[in-house]
Amino acid sequence: MEIFSYMEKFDYEQLVFCQDKQSGLKAIIAIHDTTLGPALGGTRMWTYASEEDAIVDALRLAKGMTYKNAAAGLNLGGGKTVIIGDPRKDKNEEMFRAFGRYIQGLNGRYITAEDVGTTVADMDIIHEETDFVTGISPAFGSSGNPSPVTAFGVYRGMKAAAKEAFGTDSLEGKTVAVQGVGNVAYTLCKYLHEEGANLIVTDINKDSALRAVRDFGAKAVDPDEIYSVECDIYAPCALGATVNDETIPQLKARVIAGSANNQLKEPRHGDMIHELGIVYAPDYVINAGGVINVADELYGYNQERALKKVESLYDTIEKVIEIAKRDGIPTYQAADRLAEERIERMRNSRSQFLQNGHHILSRRK
Repeated sequence: MEIFSYMEKFDYEQLVFCQDKQSGLKAIIAIHDTTLGPALGGTRMWTYASEEDAIVDALRLAKGMTYKNAAAGLNLGGGKTVIIGDPRKDKNEEMFRAFGRYIQGLNGRYITAEDVGTTVADMDIIHEETDFVTGISPAFGSSGNPSPVTAFGVYRGMKAAAKEAFGTDSLEGKTVAVQGVGNVAYTLCKYLHEEGANLIVTDINKDSALRAVRDFGAKAVDPDEIYSVECDIYAPCALGATVNDETIPQLKARVIAGSANNQLKEPRHGDMIHELGIVYAPDYVINAGGVINVADELYGYNQERALKKVESLYDTIEKVIEIAKRDGIPTYQAADRLAEERIERMRNSRSQFLQNGHHILSRRK
């Protein structure tokens, strides 16, 4: 691939290659945009088919974090790291310490966290070499497991989407079809159950689904059935790309709001559900509770402050819907526009500040 052409096309700032022969570290740090602040994004460890695949993934994920952090109202830019290797057998302490030194060398331009293939324990090792890491053990002042906070944000965003679809944000009596009942979705089910919603759940792990049946009176269905059940809200909380050509004709929900990443298989599927009048809460906006939570660690973690920020995801979803109406576009595009407008405002403000400073200096001369 022509790396500089790709970076120029999508306006990336920096791509850093990190190698440590002794530990086997092969890492790529992509920094997309730091207009709003230092780039924050997790470290993913994966067995990529090629180095080019790893580079493309790092760049793609970094850009996604720019939009996620901007839309969430954080004073942070977007970045991401990928480490090439099998997380089940290639990890060692030397690898993550070496990686921590590379992060430290960026002097705060990039802050990392855990992601697919990495753990809190890995972040703790990185923390031995740099302070520019979040999601470390609570013993070091971390926020701990982000799943409950992510679930709270999804719950708040779901209520905002429901208000648009049904005229009220009350979920009492509403039927929510939850696809996947992992850590985030289980806590989401708890919030929904406490408000009086009816739950239909599915999971490829039957025990996870049965746990929701036992604890929240949910009805369990087979994974393939979840798309066609009679419900008010479809909550994709596991695999991505579940909103696609096959599932859209089956959906009876008027709202799509869940914690999964990359819910739309292709952008055109966002157009399709928009045309059907389904209110979609864009995934990277509604599931931002986790990143909001870890970002609070940068100020000395305060749970009450973090939860208050996560609670405001209700307002963020409302803003997305407002932009969609204002510009006559689907909400998935409106989410991007929300992020882009915020970044552009900051660029303009900074440019104006520099211009004013230049004028002042010119007058003094």
